[in-house]
Amino acid sequence: MSIRTLFVPNTIKGKLVSVDNFFYLGTCYLTVIIGFGLIYLLFSLVGTPVVMEANDGHGKNLFETSFYFSAMMLFSVGNGDVIPLGIGRFIAVTEALIGYTLPAAFVARVMINREK
Repeated sequence: MSIRTLFVPNTIKGKLVSVDNFFYLGTCYLTVIIGFGLIYLLFSLVGTPVVMEANDGHGKNLFETSFYFSAMMLFSVGNGDVIPLGIGRFIAVTEALIGYTLPAAFVARVMINREK
């Protein structure tokens, strides 16, 4: 829902650089991190591991590993310390794609509103 609002007219109002714009972008990022983190966590909890820590084989804390991996995929496409497995690779690619397009969509939306 929060990604959809980037493309709805008149959602970001005000100055080009404002606290509201940064709060809105932060909320979008947090929503994506939590959503994908829950996907990784739920797959692991039902017995289909989709992420694995490289240093110890299996994550001792699935909750922490899932959300850490989600944030790393969204912001920087990972460090290599947590590795996606199986369908987790497709999920990670999807999240990385969102991570690359979200800032561009945000900037485009701000610039469109600025021209109005």
